[in-house]
Amino acid sequence: MAEQHYSNLIITRPREKDIKEFEEVGEYRKSNVYMDETIVPGGFYLQGTWIYKASDYPYPDEVHSHDEVEYLGFIGTNPDDPFDLGGEVELRLGGETYTLTETSMVMVPSGVEHCPIYFRRVDSPIWFFATMPRNVYDSKKQG
Repeated sequence: MAEQHYSNLIITRPREKDIKEFEEVGEYRKSNVYMDETIVPGGFYLQGTWIYKASDYPYPDEVHSHDEVEYLGFIGTNPDDPFDLGGEVELRLGGETYTLTETSMVMVPSGVEHCPIYFRRVDSPIWFFATMPRNVYDSKKQG
């Protein structure tokens, strides 16, 4: 069989770094997908993570900002009610605390401090993802 031209653009596993991090923080989340230019030349940052149970450990854990807009998605997995998040998420955005209980998309404007994110209650798995129009993820940690 001839090699397919675009097979290098299909990513099916998380980075080794993410696999090791699961072992450190326990089994409340599992990263499924990660892509950026270091994995696929010309790609942009995208990360997707299943959240399986509530945790007092925030993810991500530090207040930071970016030079670009970032998009965060919190997707419930109840096929009978796709708007139900299936839990409760606490998100810090611009110094304010927001509580999410419905499937939500969040646009974080460039320069706005955000995080940590706490998954306070998880009744059914929550699909969490983050993406931004940048080739490699980087944050400016705020001190």
